[in-house]
Amino acid sequence: MSHPVQVIAVTGGKGGVGKSNVSVNLSIALAEKHRRVVLLDADLGLANIDVLLGIRADKTIADVLSGEAELRDILIQGPGGIRIVPAASGVQHMASLDAQQHGAMIHAFSELSDQLDVLVIDTAAGISDTVVSFVRAAQEVVVVVCDEPSSITDAYALIKLLNKEYGMVRFRVLANMVATPKQGHQLFMKLSGVCERFLDVSMQYTGAIPFDENVRAAVKKQKAVLESFPHCKASQAYRQLASKIDEWPILSSPRGHLEFFVENLLGTAHSESHVSSRI
Repeated sequence: MSHPVQVIAVTGGKGGVGKSNVSVNLSIALAEKHRRVVLLDADLGLANIDVLLGIRADKTIADVLSGEAELRDILIQGPGGIRIVPAASGVQHMASLDAQQHGAMIHAFSELSDQLDVLVIDTAAGISDTVVSFVRAAQEVVVVVCDEPSSITDAYALIKLLNKEYGMVRFRVLANMVATPKQGHQLFMKLSGVCERFLDVSMQYTGAIPFDENVRAAVKKQKAVLESFPHCKASQAYRQLASKIDEWPILSSPRGHLEFFVENLLGTAHSESHVSSRI
């Protein structure tokens, strides 16, 4: 039996909510707790993470799928001891992978499973088939929202799609860039209120990351805020978030294993081509 791996998808339904920053800093905060963390840049068109961190990727997941590289060969060492799987520009749709590429991806992640404890997936913005594929395949879904009406609207649209079309019922919500803890909880109540009224879902509040000018300063330096300003408000909040996530149980079902994650990812991608025409 393979080593159980916690798979966490960080998503938001729209751009501009700070989702990639959350993915990077959450990964580093979990690594500080001695978890072996791999961050998967799942924005298959734009490759957010290497831009955010000023990292240059010579090879990407596309090279693994083509058989030109092993997954361990493309892993980039990131800040705080995390490792990063760089995105593959041009591989827009998981459903476009052929059977051989499916096998290559499953085999690649299976080989990695004994070398990590947590896989954090930074999804693309929006509710494309690719985003839905990654979110559905993960154990835990963290929906990032901020204090903008469009953020709540788009997060609701994503949750509605996942609930109505795919039967997903459990979502965790993280409020980002909030002025006060109270504002973070109010954002959660606003989203959970409309979700639980119209959908058959269970919404759980994960916490809040405060608005902090140090985050913007770190982005300008192409650094993680935990790396550049380890004692600022945002960094402290990320550590609190990591402590909370560290206590989440890893499901005892096969979903605790990377092989199942990848098989589920690839399987859902193909099913989406039939469903998307009805949405």
